[in-house]
Amino acid sequence: MTKKLFVKSSVFLKSIFLVSLFVILLIGGFTYKHISNLTDSTKLVVATYKVNVELEQVISYLKDAENGHRYYILTKDTLYLAPYLNAREKVNISFAQLKELINDNTKQKENLIALSKLIDTLFTNFTETDAFVTNNQTNTEEFKTYFFKEKVIMDSMRRQVNDMIAYENKQLDDRQKRFQNNLQFTPLFFYFVLLVTLVLIIISFNKISVDFKNTKRINDQLLVFKEATIQLEETGKHGNWVWHIDKNEFTFSDNFYRVLGEEPGSFKPTLDNLMKFVHPDDKKKLAKEMEQMMQDKDLPFIYFRITQKDGTIKHIKKYGKLLSNIDGEKRIIGNITDISDEIENFLELEERNLELERNNKELSDFNYVASHDLQEPLRKIQTFISRLEDKESKNFSNTGLQYLERINIAATRMRLLIDDLLQFSRTNKPDKKFVITDLNELLENAKQDVAEIISEKKAIITSAMLPTASVIPFQVQQLFLNLLSNSLKYSKNDTPPIINVAYDKVKTKEDVQLNKATKSSYHKITFSDNGIGFEQKYADRIFEIFSRLHDKGEYSGTGVGLSICKKIVENHQGFIYAQGEPHIGAIFTIYLPE
Repeated sequence: MTKKLFVKSSVFLKSIFLVSLFVILLIGGFTYKHISNLTDSTKLVVATYKVNVELEQVISYLKDAENGHRYYILTKDTLYLAPYLNAREKVNISFAQLKELINDNTKQKENLIALSKLIDTLFTNFTETDAFVTNNQTNTEEFKTYFFKEKVIMDSMRRQVNDMIAYENKQLDDRQKRFQNNLQFTPLFFYFVLLVTLVLIIISFNKISVDFKNTKRINDQLLVFKEATIQLEETGKHGNWVWHIDKNEFTFSDNFYRVLGEEPGSFKPTLDNLMKFVHPDDKKKLAKEMEQMMQDKDLPFIYFRITQKDGTIKHIKKYGKLLSNIDGEKRIIGNITDISDEIENFLELEERNLELERNNKELSDFNYVASHDLQEPLRKIQTFISRLEDKESKNFSNTGLQYLERINIAATRMRLLIDDLLQFSRTNKPDKKFVITDLNELLENAKQDVAEIISEKKAIITSAMLPTASVIPFQVQQLFLNLLSNSLKYSKNDTPPIINVAYDKVKTKEDVQLNKATKSSYHKITFSDNGIGFEQKYADRIFEIFSRLHDKGEYSGTGVGLSICKKIVENHQGFIYAQGEPHIGAIFTIYLPE
């Protein structure tokens, strides 16, 4: 939260700075443009005046030329040719200046071209009339025509010049108006600049004021956080450290010293002083890992031992990360943790695991004894009982025969119990290999195992098409076998058993029974029968080992079969539920992950 506030504040101030810089540049641009417009307007006004002056001078020079030429004609005195010749030179100079002044004005350039043609025509006419004067032909009609033509040309030039002067005057009016507008706009422009500047100053001041308050609040929070960190370090046996790489300086927190078994600030925080506490066998490893940390390598936790002054050895977990600030300064920050208690707990747990392994081995040895050493005497007992029944039964009294029958029943029951316990223990073995298997084949194999009972009871078994799934084949086959056997065992005496095996693939979110499931979809397999059923309140109890709802004299069994079913389903990360109704039947629902 604090970081976000600083970031937001920094971003805002940077934004204000950039906006202010942009506004200043914009104002500068506008100011430059405004001054340029004023300068341009002034230049244009001056240029207009210059054009008008040059045009007036051109007319004046042409008048001088005309007058000089007329006096020459009248007097034939060559002295009057001087103004004429000078006027021609001055006209050329003024004409060159006019070209430069109106260079960017297309209309005036066209007018100037027309004026130039008239001037050339005038001076050409002057030359023609001079020839008549030289030849004393001034009284001819042709001479009079040329002489009159001069007046016509001069009148045309005056009109042309007047038109050009009028055009320039019109431009002068426009330029003067524009100049006045620019002058009027100048105070408004600078007032606007001042207003914008004041707004930016007010916004910046307000933001700085807010940031100051936030900084004070954050400092208070940091103070609280610091105290909380100190308490956390003490309770969690942590210590913080900072390595300023460029300066090769370290900073240790107070609890860093306490983890080492020292008082805070009891020695200078340096790597060499820290190495004095490190176990001799771990010094090289720690130095190498610290060097790798300097190379910006993302290392896992570093584990090493320290030896306190009293000789106590502590196990330490260390972590650090290389950071660089905006100035390029590198620092490694990290922490150390005293994990001695964890190590002791781990060693204790390891010892318990070894003990558990020994117990498992003993249990395995027991299973071997149960499967071989216990079953073998039972087989002999049953063998001798069979021989007694075949060959010596006539020598026994009725009471003796009853005793013999009870011995046989007890032995048979003992053997069934041993078989069920062995089967239950096999479901706990860790070597569970999942194989993609056709469940229809496993169901068919289970049917074959109870084929005699099916035939004896005239049972009807129907099944839907089951899927192919990743399962432990022998366990799932045992699951199907136990459920079929259960339905056959608890069938009604006067009614042939009807067992139906149904299948459906369900989504977890669509089935209320899967509210605790972690997979997205499951294979749903149900075994339903028309047997004696059970009270629903016993639905969980029937899956408990050795749990029976009926007397062993009523129905055979050991109370282990359904416990095995539940264990197998749990091995597959699935679920099994039972639903029953007395004298109606039972339904067992299995959910196996897809």
